[in-house]
Amino acid sequence: MTRGWRGPTIAFSILVLATQIFSQSALAQSKKTSPASPLAIPTAPVNPDIDVAFGAFQRGFYITAFNEAAKRAQQNDPKAMTLLGELYAQGLGVGRNDSKAAQWYKLAAAQSDRDAMFALAMFNFEGRAGSINKAEGARLLEGAAKLGHAAAAYDLGLLYLQGQQFPQDFKHAAELFTAGAEAGNPEAQYALATMVKEGRAVTKDMSKAMQLMGQASVAGYLDAMVEYAIAQFNGEGVAKDEAAAAKLFLISSRRGSAIAQNRLARILMAGRGMPADATEAVKWHTIAKAGGAGDPELDIFAGKQTPAVREAAAAAANKWLSTVVAMRP
Repeated sequence: MTRGWRGPTIAFSILVLATQIFSQSALAQSKKTSPASPLAIPTAPVNPDIDVAFGAFQRGFYITAFNEAAKRAQQNDPKAMTLLGELYAQGLGVGRNDSKAAQWYKLAAAQSDRDAMFALAMFNFEGRAGSINKAEGARLLEGAAKLGHAAAAYDLGLLYLQGQQFPQDFKHAAELFTAGAEAGNPEAQYALATMVKEGRAVTKDMSKAMQLMGQASVAGYLDAMVEYAIAQFNGEGVAKDEAAAAKLFLISSRRGSAIAQNRLARILMAGRGMPADATEAVKWHTIAKAGGAGDPELDIFAGKQTPAVREAAAAAANKWLSTVVAMRP
């Protein structure tokens, strides 16, 4: 703990970034058990009637939302069509029906509704309304990104990193991540920060990288929170602040990051950033090991503790781990 942390972090190569993020989520939004939700922050509607539908949707009055949107859809309103697609996609107020959801998304997408194009792209990548069609999904993402859809720009950037649907192009990926980041998408902010940190297709700038990482961290993007905390602790690209880093590690640990749990255990072992606490240190070390983040130095530290400390730490760790297991779907 007397030196900065240089061990395994999440500052992996940009190709690994693309592969891991893409494979884990099948694009940004599809990692949810429900489909993409392009209407979480809806585009401002052009008429007062659609406000009623979106207002009902946001308050959870899904039948009202469906009825109001259906009225507007009859008048060829693409926003209402997208909302109907979302209601069918998630089974809100109506039975879940991917085929009907896709039909409404297609009608809205034909009128260049970017939210519908994004949702339909997710359907194509997942094969939710037929066979998987990555080429069509990529085409729809490209259209939505051109219309300013932040998540679409991020996902499209991942495709250019992978070089599958499109020729690999790091520079264009960075441009797409920039567009997404400027629109406030935390995944894009994190991806761009990683590229800037490594100097991949952009000018290497640790300060700018950490500024972007900090934005993604504030938005609650877990990987960014952990990496920003590491930078804060070491004073790399951002003012050194061990206490602030410790708080961020604690939050990230509670959200399940094994890397954060390991760093928190080290902080509690050494008393840097927060008071030393052997029981808590061993507890978080045990939890981190269960998550795959082993640490020989902490193994030695734990072995030197009294039986009372080890028993208390084991009980606390087991309680935490059992609670996590019980909360899994």
